Amino acid sequence: MYQDDSFRQCKALACDELALTISSCLYKILLMISLDAAFSALADPTRRAILARLATREATVMELAEPFKMTQPAISQHLKVLEDAGLVTHRVDGARRPRRLAKPGIEALDQWLALMRRALNKNYDRLDELLAGMEKPKKGKTR
Repeated sequence: MYQDDSFRQCKALACDELALTISSCLYKILLMISLDAAFSALADPTRRAILARLATREATVMELAEPFKMTQPAISQHLKVLEDAGLVTHRVDGARRPRRLAKPGIEALDQWLALMRRALNKNYDRLDELLAGMEKPKKGKTR
């Protein structure tokens, strides 16, 4: 009896651990898909310009279209890509649909970039240590 209970507990723990591992893997996959969409959206200069304008204040499609030599439908398509990537959101204000930056999407990009910055800094620190440990050439006769 005791062995059966122990086996069931171990099996339950293993299943919980497996579920947690699968959940973690799915989260990482979804995060990468989200980042792929965000960076793909940022590849276009018009969309980056739209995000820069939205960084200062929210704006309607017509307000966003003003500085560009594009039609309102073209700007709307760019906004759709940005919304699908999770970088822009909108709210309903009567007949207006002002767009603004989507905090979760921007934060996800920022977290990923911070991870890259930390990795780069570690690489520079290792290089500094390596260079500091190298012998400096002695001044003197040259061959």
